[in-house]
Amino acid sequence: MIIAYTNSPFIIHLAGSIFFMNERIVDFIAHQKVAGVCCVDPENKPYCFSCFYAFDTERLLFYFKSGSNAHHSEILVHNRIVAGTIQHDKVNSLAIKGIQFTGRILEANDELCSEAASVYHKRFPFALTMPGEIWTIQPETIKMTDNTLSFGKKLHWNLHEVV
Repeated sequence: MIIAYTNSPFIIHLAGSIFFMNERIVDFIAHQKVAGVCCVDPENKPYCFSCFYAFDTERLLFYFKSGSNAHHSEILVHNRIVAGTIQHDKVNSLAIKGIQFTGRILEANDELCSEAASVYHKRFPFALTMPGEIWTIQPETIKMTDNTLSFGKKLHWNLHEVV
């Protein structure tokens, strides 16, 4: 996999293709703190968990920290496919904004994960004192609902759609 980053935080070059993420999506994700993430265990039972996350606006990746003995960590070792949601930290029922995403967990030694710990601990320095591993989610699809633009307005992004 060949990756080149641009000076724009919303464009990523991946293996010769260019991917653009809408600025409103990036801004919303970068300013929230908690995601709900869902995974599926080996018996096809869904399992959901909440986590503090940091969003890398240069690589368009989510990072979260979790102990290796957590139930979801055990699941993610075997099935790296995830889905999740991000809600506004402060809910305004007239101006609903939220994210639904799908993606996959990257291997810890993947070159895309090289900045995971520094990005995560910069956002959550208290986590330096807590044991656990930093996990990386590479989003594949994102749908953002933004009622501040118009009621029911949806913004979409797909890693596999080339600009």
